[in-house]
Amino acid sequence: MFSPFFVIFSGLVVIDSGFPIFYIQQRVGKNSIDFLLLKFRTMYVDSDEKGLLTVGAKDVRVTRIGYFLRKYKIDELPQLFNVLAGEMSIIGPRPEVRKYVNMYTLEQKKVLSVKPGISDYASIEFANENEILSKSDNPEQLYIHEIMPAKLKLNLQYIQDQDPLTDLKIIFRTIRRILSRSAKDIQ
Repeated sequence: MFSPFFVIFSGLVVIDSGFPIFYIQQRVGKNSIDFLLLKFRTMYVDSDEKGLLTVGAKDVRVTRIGYFLRKYKIDELPQLFNVLAGEMSIIGPRPEVRKYVNMYTLEQKKVLSVKPGISDYASIEFANENEILSKSDNPEQLYIHEIMPAKLKLNLQYIQDQDPLTDLKIIFRTIRRILSRSAKDIQ
């Protein structure tokens, strides 16, 4: 069903910045088991060596098409393969890199008791995370001490309230958030 979109966006990535098409990063999944997360590549090759966090709307490491793919969350589409492989679900706490998971408290590690997801409350609440980080003199410290704990709190709340109706609410809120970003561009 999504194959035409994969072909179009893969072509755009190649035209804009060459190969590879996908960005593959090790993330931590359910039961603290690592897996390889797939995304359309939105940054120049080896950009993650300059830092794991993307800072600001105009991070120079992001390609031209990458800005578009990130803004509308299209870069996340390849994670459907992670869902099909059983490593992720559609809704659940976003998977994190090991570096940050190693900083979790015992309570926060409870988010590793469920499959990570493509979207969650934290993804919606912190859709502008890059802009928040861009205003900080020390983005990584802001992420570690404020943003990450707030996201984990939302994730723990999701785990406590988890049911199909909650998942549907998150799906609709995610779609509404993406569409509201589109509407802002039109105005």
